[in-house]
Parts: sequence; structure tokens; C-alpha cells
Amino acid sequence: MTTAHTWKINFHTHCTYCDGKSTLEENVISAISKGMQILGFSSHASFPLEYSCSIKLNQFQNYCSEVLALKEKYKNQIDIRLGFEADWAERFCKPDFEVYKKFNPDFLIGSVHFIDNGGSLLDDLIAIDYSPERRDEDIKKYFKGNAREYICSYFETQRQMLKNSSFSIIGHPDLVRKFNEKSPFFNEDESWYKEQLKETAKAIKKAGVISEINTGAISRKWLTSPYPSLYFLELLHDKGVPVMLSSDSHFKDALDCSFDIALNMAKKAGYKELCYPDNGTIKSFDINQF
Repeated sequence: MTTAHTWKINFHTHCTYCDGKSTLEENVISAISKGMQILGFSSHASFPLEYSCSIKLNQFQNYCSEVLALKEKYKNQIDIRLGFEADWAERFCKPDFEVYKKFNPDFLIGSVHFIDNGGSLLDDLIAIDYSPERRDEDIKKYFKGNAREYICSYFETQRQMLKNSSFSIIGHPDLVRKFNEKSPFFNEDESWYKEQLKETAKAIKKAGVISEINTGAISRKWLTSPYPSLYFLELLHDKGVPVMLSSDSHFKDALDCSFDIALNMAKKAGYKELCYPDNGTIKSFDINQF
């Protein structure tokens, strides 16, 4: 266990290479001002394809080069890591170190933002987190109005990603509840939903990845608590799944958004340590050092 000093880190950071609003360097300067020790960049990626929010194929090398240049420029002030939030869409792309090896990333976040509807293009897939209105339309169109089937399909897609990919961190593992606080469409206390969480917790443990405690929906004013929910987080703790705090920041000022809420929730779930990926391993430190 790493115990040298206080740790303030964020590995889930978006920038103007994808759908973020701040440049890479603006994020670095903000992270330094906030006292961060490590900043990981994780622009949306669906290599070898692209969709509307991801890095364009002709920009991958520029993104990597700029991150590495900033790593060198600010090496005495902060440790910068190169990564991607890599999407899973079984017929199109997957978060896998073998797929991304030409870019030599320090880490990969594996995320499910889509359910496959059988369409021919990545942008045709069912987007989980676009809007409550789009969600309701998709449930009606593709699931005959059955929200339960939609939710179960999301978690099954996530379990397929965990089984068939190689990455470091699973992103927002219950993203499907993003709009459920302001625009409810299912009861999170129902037994069938809890069963989906139990099965997914097992799959996360088996995959050997870190689960993030993601505050992105708080900064976007959709939720008042992080992903995953406290119940899901307790399941992950019971399985021995390591966790880390992530802001899923799309703007430089949100790099540490609501980390106090996430930290308290981690403690409430029983966690004593937080973790982060490092050179193919998982490093941990006392939760009270964050």
C-alpha cells in the first residue's frame, strides 16, 4: 500500500479533442491549482471507428503527442497519464489494450454508452445517456415500452464488455440511472434491478478492473450522488472490487467536483483504501489520505 503522502488524483478527464470544453493544458493548469498529484486524460474513443463525441481518427496521434508534451512540460508539478475512455459496441469497437496498443496508453476506461439495436453505424446505436426524452423514445421504439428490458439489456451489454475486453477501469457502471432522479422511469429498489447489480458486481470482480466512483452526473446536475449507487458500491465492496474517485470532468473547474460526496460514500460502503492503475498494476493508498 502506498502511504507516502496525501493523494488527490483524477483519471477521468475529457477535453476539446472529444466533447470536453477545456483544452488539455487548461485542465493541467487547473489540476495543479487544485493540488492534484496525478491527472489522467481519457478522451472518448471508439477506435478504429469514430462517433460524434469521440476523438476523430485523424486526431488520435495529435492527442497523444500533446498529452506527452504536457507530461514533460509539467513533470515537476504533476504526473500526467495518457488514456482513453474507450467504448464498447460489440460489432464496432471495444476497450482493449491490444486494440489501442499503437497509442501506448497508460490506462483505459471501459465504458458502455450504447445498446446495440442492429443498426449499421455506431451513431445509430441506442445512446444510454443522451436525454430523458431520447431514452423514453428508445424504450418505446426498441423495447415496446418495457423499461425493464432496456435496463437489463444495458447491464448485459456491460457484462459482455467485461468478459471480452482488457482495460483498467470500468466507467460509471450504472450509467442507466443518470436521468432516474429527475425523470424517474424505474424503481431502483426492485428485486430484479438489484439482481442485475449483483450479477454485474460479480463480472467486475472477475474482470479484475477498478470501478470508479464517478461524480459526473452531479456536475451536470442530473444526480445528487455518484455512480455507482450506494447499494451497488456496497456489493462491489463485498466482492473486494477496488475503487477510485473520478470526476468524469468535461470542464477544467469540475476536475474534483463533489469528491467529498464520493469519498464519504466510499467510506459508508466500507472501503478503507482507494486505488489507481499504474503500469499494469493496481496501486492503493489509505482512504484517509485522499
